[in-house]
Amino acid sequence: MTNPSYAFIGLGHLGSHLAARLIQAGFDVTVYDRDPAAVARLVAKGATAAASPAEAAARAGNAVTCLPSPAVSEAVLSGPGGLLEGLPRGGTWIEMSTNGRDEIVRLAAIAEAAGIRTLECPVTGGVHLAETGQITALVGGDEALYETHRAAIEAMCAKSFLMGPIGSAAVIKVITNMLAFIHLVAAGEALMLARRGGIDLAQAYHAIVASSGNSFVHETESQLVLNGSYDIGFTMDLALKDLGFATTMGEQFGAPLEIAAHVQEIFQRGKAAYGGDAWSTQIVKLLEDATGTDLRAEGFPAKLKA
Repeated sequence: MTNPSYAFIGLGHLGSHLAARLIQAGFDVTVYDRDPAAVARLVAKGATAAASPAEAAARAGNAVTCLPSPAVSEAVLSGPGGLLEGLPRGGTWIEMSTNGRDEIVRLAAIAEAAGIRTLECPVTGGVHLAETGQITALVGGDEALYETHRAAIEAMCAKSFLMGPIGSAAVIKVITNMLAFIHLVAAGEALMLARRGGIDLAQAYHAIVASSGNSFVHETESQLVLNGSYDIGFTMDLALKDLGFATTMGEQFGAPLEIAAHVQEIFQRGKAAYGGDAWSTQIVKLLEDATGTDLRAEGFPAKLKA
């Protein structure tokens, strides 16, 4: 049985790795991005370049997007030169961007009106895990459609979870990101408490990893804080986008999110201090700057490896 072909639109920090995994698995992939260098890197790996999302979609018959915001997703889907100009009726749009529930439901309805089926498929685990195909996919949509494209999803992701109908994956993805940002702020406070308390930070890191207070975020992002690079490949602006989705959902669903709201305010201060393009991990630098105390330790990497 021949593998489906895919257009891949959005070759940023995350999308470039996901597209590369598809190519490596033997899928026919046509790529488009506004950055010619990003396109060239994927062409060197075996992709075909297209001049627009519409052209890429017309060649492939199915499309994957990994984009920074719902506004960009909508423009790529239905704007001039967008996917709906190229995808054939019955084609599939796999949206791997992080959206709010209302946004993906609305966008899927636009696609459906044009005869295009949608799977939402945001991923979680970090850019470093995407590079080696160890990231996790959270899927929302029709089960039969999921099975049709499962081989492609599992070429990009080590695990995938079908969460329910369209909108379900958006909710759980926002929840996982909300927890990650809460854990990041908490891990920074823990490291600062250790540092100010006279504890060796490398030993503190390893002790926390082995304790009941450990978290995935501490194991990974705390290393970048201790190195001083903060280079997580995820920005303050993206963190605030996701925290905004969380607080909106909390209001809609009647779920009080006191901790998340406080963390959102901390990230707003982080953006004001360092800019929206600063790495989200630099939120811990607010503590360092406020206390005049750095959180450096030897033996930690500048970038994460899977």
